[in-house]
Amino acid sequence: MPTHIRNPVFERIALRLKTAWDWTIAKLVIFGLDVAQKLPPEKSTNFAEKVGRALAPILPRSKLARRNMTLAFPEKSAKEIDAMLKGMWGNVARTVAEYVFLDQLFDYDLRNEKVGRVEFTGDDLFVGIREAGKPVIMFTAHTGNWELLPVGAATHHLPVTALFRQPNNRFLAERLLKARRTSTGDLVPSGVGAAWALADVLEQGRTVGLLADQAFTRGPHLQFLGREASANPIAAKLARQYDADIYPARCIRLPGGRFRIELEPRLELPRDGNGNLDIVGTTRAINHVIERWIREYPEQWLWLHDRWKIKATERGKWQK
Repeated sequence: MPTHIRNPVFERIALRLKTAWDWTIAKLVIFGLDVAQKLPPEKSTNFAEKVGRALAPILPRSKLARRNMTLAFPEKSAKEIDAMLKGMWGNVARTVAEYVFLDQLFDYDLRNEKVGRVEFTGDDLFVGIREAGKPVIMFTAHTGNWELLPVGAATHHLPVTALFRQPNNRFLAERLLKARRTSTGDLVPSGVGAAWALADVLEQGRTVGLLADQAFTRGPHLQFLGREASANPIAAKLARQYDADIYPARCIRLPGGRFRIELEPRLELPRDGNGNLDIVGTTRAINHVIERWIREYPEQWLWLHDRWKIKATERGKWQK
């Protein structure tokens, strides 16, 4: 086998080039957010969507997104896939622009029946969760503007501790995290110690929020949008350990810059022969819900992750 010799000089050059690239990208994004913040929310987000749609054909990850869409929807024509791709990038651009307007966009008031930018489905479920005072897991997916969900829960006086993945770009991570911080609850960065932090929240009978639509190399393999994919079992594991209820929640982007937040009824969780929560079955049930959401509004899902990339060495292996 060939031996690869590490060259410290080349490695330092590569690291410096990557650092310079990350710094440049972060500066461009932060500049865009600063400009967006000076404009009215409607104008800013509308403009961002137009830019996202216009740039869709040339953006680097469009090739992966188009491939994912084509495999998931083989019945759709190339024209339909193009429209879906532009819609996805428009949604991504709007979501990024909305980072700096989260509190302004959320004009829902429990005491006022006037319809604003945000409407709700499942108000009574929020109230029931809050009054029950038992551990709850709310899962969602990268659909609509998923960042509004913790704000919606806080409006119903239900703080949610949300697990989030920091951007790999360290220059951008701090700025986006600052933009995400509202009076909605706590944020837990994914990585070492995240599961312990969430466990502590559940142990206190509180609510955690999880994005459950990304691949997890050590997770079970199941069918997702017609193909085998690895799935993250953390929600199922935590639910079994802390006897937590699991609720699906999503944000749907509506015409006219509006949103609908839906909290669906508690999932009926499958059990094994010993009466314990079935981790694989529960993970499959969660992904079935997410698949339904995607098929209903495909242009609002983030198609930029390769959910279906499974290495040969990972097949048939996962940590229970």
